[in-house]
This record gives sequence, structure tokens and C-alpha cells, in this order.
Amino acid sequence: MSKTTDATPPSAASLGSPVPFVPYYDRDGITIYNADCRKVLPFLDRFDLLLTDPPYGIGIAANPVRQRHEKQDWDNARPPKYLVEMAIEAAKYSIIWGGNYFGLPASRKFLVWDKKQPEDFSLAMAEQAWCSWDGNAKAYTRRVLGYAKVHPTQKPEDLMRWCISQPPEHVETILDPFMGSGTTLVAAKLEGRRAVGIEISEKYCEAAANRLSQGTLF
Repeated sequence: MSKTTDATPPSAASLGSPVPFVPYYDRDGITIYNADCRKVLPFLDRFDLLLTDPPYGIGIAANPVRQRHEKQDWDNARPPKYLVEMAIEAAKYSIIWGGNYFGLPASRKFLVWDKKQPEDFSLAMAEQAWCSWDGNAKAYTRRVLGYAKVHPTQKPEDLMRWCISQPPEHVETILDPFMGSGTTLVAAKLEGRRAVGIEISEKYCEAAANRLSQGTLF
């Protein structure tokens, strides 16, 4: 797919200094950069919310149970601590799925995705997200099966829309520097928010752009 641009409305990326990369996709307030997020984050202004699901470093992308997806090695190592901290500093509030893998500060506030799976389910029955603000833990129940995936660890759109509603005040701009196939951006568009996603794999940038381009989402 060719890179897609649209001059209006202004993208979330326009909040900061000019980014030295041409957006892969830039339309309806949603911007995608096909790049290493370490090279993009320093040029972005602060966002209201960081909502992301980084690689956990547990090799899940090569797990045979993900037989519908080609085996890959992007989850063999987790992002370095400084990069996670850089992403957190880029937003007022942060929600990081798999935050337990990244040595983040203790937080009373975390989100749980209950996958409604039986005790003998071969994978995790739930996942948790670390939050940067104080508050009570919250849970969202939704089966892990029954929705289409183009990425082996893709979260449901409705789960990410729920995440956007969780910060203690309304958020308008959203950042996902480990974008994958773009579920955070799709959720942001459905909620009428502006968002920037960064993804090093062109394959997944294309998948995200295709998802965002499919009809009217809101």
C-alpha cells in the first residue's frame, strides 16, 4: 500500500516539532510513522494518553499455538527500560499492557482483561495493564476468541476503547509507540480522538492503514 496523506484535519503529530519522517498514513487526525520509535519520540509534543502494548520479551510470536500467524522473533526481547520511560514521559497518563514485564513503579491502579477462559486454557486467562495514576483496579471481561486478528497479540478494539475511557480526565490525544496492527489507533478514531502510532514493521503499518481506511468508523 502506498503512503496515505490528507492535509485536514491537523494530525496529532503536528502538536510538536516537525518529525524528520514522512508519515506512512496521515488522515482524519490519525498519523502512522513506519520507523523506530526511538527516532520519532523526541520530536513529538506531549500527549494526553500513552496507550500501548509493547513486546513482552516472552517469545509469544514464535509460539506454535499462534499457528494462524507466521512465526516471528519480534517478541524475543522486551524494549529497554529507558525506551519505556521515554514513552511514559511523552504523555500525561499512561496505560501499558504487560507493564509487569518492564520494572515500572508500584501502582495501585491497573486494568485487567478477563478473557473468560477455563482453568485448563493453555494460555493466560487474563492480562494486566499498568497505569501511571492512582486509583482502584478495574476489570474488563471479553472472550479472547471471536474477533479477527492480523497480528498474533492483537487486542480487541472494544478493550482499547474501554482503556481510553479510564484516565481520570478526558483525553484528546493518544500515543502508541509500539503500534502493531493499529488497534489503539482504530479505537482512537472510533472515539473521535487524535492519535499517533509508531511501528517499525512496514507489514503492520500497512495492516493498520488498511484497517483505518475501511469505511466510516464513526
